Amino acid sequence: MIGFLTRLFAPGEPTLSEATARDAAAFAPLHAAAFRRGWSEDEVERLLLDQRVIAHRATHGRELAGFILSRMAADEAEILSVAVAARRRGRGIARALLDLHLRRLAGLGVRAVFLEVEESNQPARRLYRRAGFREVGRRPGYYLQGGGPALAALVLRRDLA
Repeated sequence: MIGFLTRLFAPGEPTLSEATARDAAAFAPLHAAAFRRGWSEDEVERLLLDQRVIAHRATHGRELAGFILSRMAADEAEILSVAVAARRRGRGIARALLDLHLRRLAGLGVRAVFLEVEESNQPARRLYRRAGFREVGRRPGYYLQGGGPALAALVLRRDLA
């Protein structure tokens, strides 16, 4: 019995899979917890229903551990969001989601992937640098902060082909 409980509650590897519109209710609170301006369930559902949007999720049992969403246009895609639950960060979930997502985009004919990241978000910048993204632009004052100075967004790109 103890062995069963140990296996049941062991951290283990997350399960990665494609997301659907049914995931909107779980994605919205995770997004809200991860970003200053979270998306509503309705906003997430509209994205997940869009044929141009590709999304993947990471789960531990029934618990959502993280997700990634991007929108395709011709042979390019923009990563719209990557979020990992606070208690699951630092375990490679974002990297696993990103790797799977980039492989799927490449399989769909995407040749270049773009994203924007807040310049002060060092963990995200490390993730993207290690995944082969490079800075191709900067948007000064893009991210507003409550009472503080607006921060720049870095525009990153990775070629898949």
